[in-house]
Formats: sequence, C-alpha cells, structure tokens
Amino acid sequence: MYITRRMEFSASHVCALSSLSSAENQAIYGDGANPNGHGHNYVLEVTLAGKPNPVTGMIFDLKALKDIINEEVIGPMDHRFLNREVPPFDRVVPTTENLALEIWRRLFPRLELGHGRLHRVRVYETDDLFVDCYGAPEELAAVEE
Repeated sequence: MYITRRMEFSASHVCALSSLSSAENQAIYGDGANPNGHGHNYVLEVTLAGKPNPVTGMIFDLKALKDIINEEVIGPMDHRFLNREVPPFDRVVPTTENLALEIWRRLFPRLELGHGRLHRVRVYETDDLFVDCYGAPEELAAVEE
C-alpha cells in the first residue's frame, strides 16, 4: 500500500551557475537565471510504502509524518531565499530536481522505520511541472557546481 501526505511551502531561488556568465546562465535557465530571483508556491507530496500495522491499521502515523515534514522541509525552507538561506543551495543550483533530491535526503533517515518507508518525494514547482524522486540513497548522486 501507499499513503501520501501533501503539504505546501513558498520559496524563492535563482537558477544559475556561478562559474558561468549571465548570458550563459540565461541560455541554460532562461528567466530562472534572473539574479533578483523568483518565487514559487511549491506543493510537496511525500509517499510512504508499506503494510498497515496489524494493531493500529496504519502504515505510519500521519500526524508524525506531518511533524517530520515540518521539521525537515517546511520550517527550514518556507518563505526562504533558497540560494542564500538553505544549504546546500548556496553551492547547488536549486532546480526542482535538486530540491526534490534534497528533500528526499532530509526525509529518508526519518522514514525508514516501522511498517512504512519512504517511497517517493514529488515536488510541484507549478501546476503542470513536477519532479519525482525515489530510489536508494546511494543511487541518488548530488549535482554540484
């Protein structure tokens, strides 16, 4: 079975490599390379896989899941300028792909216990654009400048 918790947060970012010129960053990231940044109202879906506990009937306590997401993602990232305020985005381009990967890394250690385990992190940047991240941590390599 799978169970998903959906939460939202707002953050701004700039997609640009410091090793490239403004023109080169514009060619790669388009408007996302604007040095003043731009913001998104991100929607985060965290999906756990598992079998319901035979006593509680739950894969995972959804209140506990909400608390973990708040501690690891919403608290540190909501209403933040990712490049300046949220490591590792001071050195990693905060694309939606890298954001999903970082959220996975933050949640994975806390969601591998009991009857449920982390199955997928989905981050919506817009209504029609999202990234899915899933797999073993060793398979998920960092994308660094």
